[in-house]
Amino acid sequence: MSPKGRRSKRRATEKSRKREVKERKVEEIIKEVRKPEVIADKVISELPKGMSSELKDLVRRDLLHIITVEGIEDPSELLRRLKSMERRAEKVVRIAREVEEVLPHAIYVELITSLYDVTGKVEVSDEDLIRIRDDAVRTYFKSLVEPGEPVGTIAAQSIGEPGTQMTLRTFHYAGVRELNVTLGLPRLIELVDARKSPETPMMEIHLDEEHRYDSSKAIEVARRIEMTKLENVIETIDIDLLSLLLIIRLDPEMLTDKGLTRDDIVRAMSKSKSLAGKVKPDPEDPYVVLVEIPKTYDIIKAQRFRDRLLRLKLKGIKDIKKVIPQVRRDPVTGKEYFVLLTDGTNLAAVLKTEGVDPTRTRSNSIHEIENVLGIEAAREALIREIMNTLREQGLDVDIRHVMLLADTMTWPGSVKQIGRHGVAGEKPSVLARAAFEVTVKQLFDASAKGELDEVRGVTENVIIGQLAPIGTALIRLRMNPMRIKPSNSLKGMESARISGDSSVE
Repeated sequence: MSPKGRRSKRRATEKSRKREVKERKVEEIIKEVRKPEVIADKVISELPKGMSSELKDLVRRDLLHIITVEGIEDPSELLRRLKSMERRAEKVVRIAREVEEVLPHAIYVELITSLYDVTGKVEVSDEDLIRIRDDAVRTYFKSLVEPGEPVGTIAAQSIGEPGTQMTLRTFHYAGVRELNVTLGLPRLIELVDARKSPETPMMEIHLDEEHRYDSSKAIEVARRIEMTKLENVIETIDIDLLSLLLIIRLDPEMLTDKGLTRDDIVRAMSKSKSLAGKVKPDPEDPYVVLVEIPKTYDIIKAQRFRDRLLRLKLKGIKDIKKVIPQVRRDPVTGKEYFVLLTDGTNLAAVLKTEGVDPTRTRSNSIHEIENVLGIEAAREALIREIMNTLREQGLDVDIRHVMLLADTMTWPGSVKQIGRHGVAGEKPSVLARAAFEVTVKQLFDASAKGELDEVRGVTENVIIGQLAPIGTALIRLRMNPMRIKPSNSLKGMESARISGDSSVE
């Protein structure tokens, strides 16, 4: 074999060896990651076979928490814990089984799940569990809707009437003076109109365990998120036409506040293609940066150049204009922790930021939530935002009305506004569309297209003056007289009439 062939063979052997080592490392990592699950599955095999899959999943979840968080892997200790969980599960099932046939399966599963979780946190007697169970059943029966109930009309009334009592002002957010947020009627209108961006976009950013309790670490995350432009850190900026220089004097206090140095600013400015090689620090003054102006520029172009430079982004996330740390207190533990409130939103970028808890961070922009997290998350955000807006005004609206509204706005797979460009404008009935807005245009367009209105909804039946298909009017009766069989009394009357017997009436 030639030297070249031997070298090629050695390289192939070396690659194969490295691949095998890498695969072994990956297998070891996977095995280590799967170790708690393997231990939990082995312990769970001791559970009775008759236990429901839902309760087994709950027990498995608790076991995984014990193994991963508490670090307990001793089989005897895990079995002892398992017996305790098994007794809790049996107690919950014994009490909840009496209503299994009464409640739908999904609600029954939620009931036993909730009771199991509660009994794991506090000691609850059988009498209290029975009382909770019966209260859940009563609540379920109260929540049932009669067939033919006009739920859409009732939801519209229940949300619209309190809406007339809402204020038109913009309030400070949660006592933070520097941050305004739209509340009241304007916020409700922009939610049901499904506007692309809120009037006052904001985010509530929760931090992970490492950063949430330490003020310095919370401020560090805030600095990484807040978008800082050149105009935010300068004291003065002058144009020297004789030497064709922009003289930028930095503000020392703002540099400290934003966590920047002059070298950071020079590096950030030098990344721009139009400024490459034209930015240099002043050797005499530690807070001055010099920028060369192109020789072809006159005074007007130099001023435009200066204005563009002021808007240059130095650090942070686009669209996040301000970040304000806020101290809150955990109602359970009593510990203080930090939450970041922002002026502006950029959910996708913030969720990737180190130190941010992505499971609790939220934005008030419904369309942004839809684009980043999907339509189900947008529906949940709609419900939450509308309910918070109503509660902030002291208005008590049943959440089911708001859920119906959110379902109507999101069922097509994207967020639609309640209006002629959304839900109301896409109704199949011509009369229903005409009753909402632009009546003449809707009727002309429908006549030009030859549309047919089957008059099945509430609105169109009210317009033409007949009973709407709701309540008792939902039922239609048809009779075929040819299939009516005469009763025995009718047969007797008929035979008496034929025979002339007058005693039969």
